[in-house]
Amino acid sequence: MTSLRNQATIDKAATAELSSAQLTWLRFKRHRLAVASGMFLIAIYFVAAFCEFFAPYDPSWRNSKAIFAPPQEIHFVDEKGDFHLRPFVYGYHLHINPDTWVREYEEDKSQRYPLRFFAGGIEYEFWNLFRANRHFVTVEANHYLHFFGTDKLGRDIFSRVIYGARISLSLGLIGVALTIVLGVLIGGLAGYLGGRVDNLIQRSIEVLQSIPTLPLWMALSAALPVHWSPLTVYFGIIVILSLIQWTGLARVVRGRFLALREEDFVVAARLMGASQFRIITRHLLPSFMSHIITTATLAIPGMILAETALSFLGVGLRSPVVSWGVLLQQAQNYQVIVLTPWLLIPGVFVILVVIAFNLLGDGMRDAADPYGGNAG
Repeated sequence: MTSLRNQATIDKAATAELSSAQLTWLRFKRHRLAVASGMFLIAIYFVAAFCEFFAPYDPSWRNSKAIFAPPQEIHFVDEKGDFHLRPFVYGYHLHINPDTWVREYEEDKSQRYPLRFFAGGIEYEFWNLFRANRHFVTVEANHYLHFFGTDKLGRDIFSRVIYGARISLSLGLIGVALTIVLGVLIGGLAGYLGGRVDNLIQRSIEVLQSIPTLPLWMALSAALPVHWSPLTVYFGIIVILSLIQWTGLARVVRGRFLALREEDFVVAARLMGASQFRIITRHLLPSFMSHIITTATLAIPGMILAETALSFLGVGLRSPVVSWGVLLQQAQNYQVIVLTPWLLIPGVFVILVVIAFNLLGDGMRDAADPYGGNAG
């Protein structure tokens, strides 16, 4: 007992010398699910950023020999029972069912396609800067590789999911960044100035929050001109989602400003002649920046789900743009889902990313709370 008490005393003395940011990081590291979720999100954002390298094919590349083909299995042991250090996949053998006229694929054991890592393949233009042909994993030029199967045009779903991650994930980040700017600016004005400004902003927020979100998104998205380029539509969707989702953050910022504007350090800064802009940016915002970051982290999955829903319904991003919502458009027909369930794979990634962001946000919220216990 004495040794445990001494150890607790030492730990308390050590943590007393840490800064607020270091204490927050220490509490965050104890939340194992949040740390694991953060590592997963870093990995998937890294893959999305370098999708040209990680995807075996261009998203528009077509394999006319494999229409609605199922995912290929990775093998280390061939049909003779021999073990191979280099993994491989088998080619497809197409068979048309005479009763249902449905395409049925089987593994063709006579066609073994070894996987090649960091090898040359289909040429691509990396970030529109230079041309390259190195891929993380690929096969020889006359072979094919479809980890997640193909769609109705023979396009590789694995490559399209990776390319779609760049659009869906970046849309969430940019949209939340714009949401933070609007929420902090408008909420800060309402909380700091008060009076008529606060009443006007609060009534506006109540009106926006009373409107059903999905119909409003659909109406605004459908109003986008058809002749707009895919890039313009992309930023148009970001603006539409941000203009609606800033209200929640504005309420949080307003409440914090109302609680802090009469604190001693704010009154002292005001008496010393500091401008309102300096008081807001140098004294008020830094005091609860961790809460803003946490709120933003929890808002990103909402952005991703909103884009997925709009694109799935056909009023968001459209082809040739590749996003997870656009990929899920092919899964609208229940017959397609029954016959080709691998078309739902983009939805699996949406679920995983949303869960990871929620777990990460929970961990950050617990770490930012000085009275929170161990997250475990």
